[in-house]
Amino acid sequence: MGYSYFNNNYYLKKDLLLIFIMGALYMVLEGIWRGWTHISMLFVGGLAAFFIGRLNEHPKFYDKKMWQECVIGTVIILILEFTSGMILNVWLSLGIWDYSNEPFNLLGQICLPYAILWFLLVPLCVYVDDYLRYKLFGEKKPEGLLKNYRDLFTGN
Repeated sequence: MGYSYFNNNYYLKKDLLLIFIMGALYMVLEGIWRGWTHISMLFVGGLAAFFIGRLNEHPKFYDKKMWQECVIGTVIILILEFTSGMILNVWLSLGIWDYSNEPFNLLGQICLPYAILWFLLVPLCVYVDDYLRYKLFGEKKPEGLLKNYRDLFTGN
């Protein structure tokens, strides 16, 4: 039998742990922002944060500038948010969020104001992912959250 990512329990457990922790952190942020959250955000937020964190783990993205990571990260979030919104809010009628009253919304599931917010949160997400990898798995120590934002606003 050939090598498969899913045959390697260490990496699978590591990734699931990161998804869970990042999802829990997202739920805390959302609870602070909105005053409440939904258990599905553990998976949706965790998966979005995990995929964003994986960007700088892949050689293809090593040389990306922070603003480029933010654009890619925002696209990842919007795809996951739209897809999960259509499933959770439209098909299952859970009513977890509704951006219908927000400008430039698409079927009430994604909108421009939150896309801007997601763009600005990507450097935090990248840092938290790097920090968790450093603390939990002994990977490279992150340079710092302020550096991520400085790089975003200076174009580095």
